[in-house]
Amino acid sequence: MTDTTDTNVSKFAADVYKAVSEIPKGKVATYAQVALMSAHRGAARAVGNALHVNPFFGSVPCHRVVNASGRLAPDFAFGGARQQQRMLEDEGVVVKDGKVDLSVYQWRG
Repeated sequence: MTDTTDTNVSKFAADVYKAVSEIPKGKVATYAQVALMSAHRGAARAVGNALHVNPFFGSVPCHRVVNASGRLAPDFAFGGARQQQRMLEDEGVVVKDGKVDLSVYQWRG
């Protein structure tokens, strides 16, 4: 697991990165779900902002986070929605019309 206690990130961001690191391959979580997992209920938008500047890309799998309806991030910071789709598909997640079926792929851990 990535050490997300880097002094260059806020406690909030470190909490978010730690929570996202728990999402297994082949599964996704929503921004609101990550907010809950990181003990910052109601901070879904702030979760998105933290993931947009993720300094641990490659270690913290921010591509596994989608919106409440399963839609990919249109401005995925690390190559756009097409790159996010490729990364998810490489893990076996089916993306159709820019969306993931949460009833199948949402992590319930």
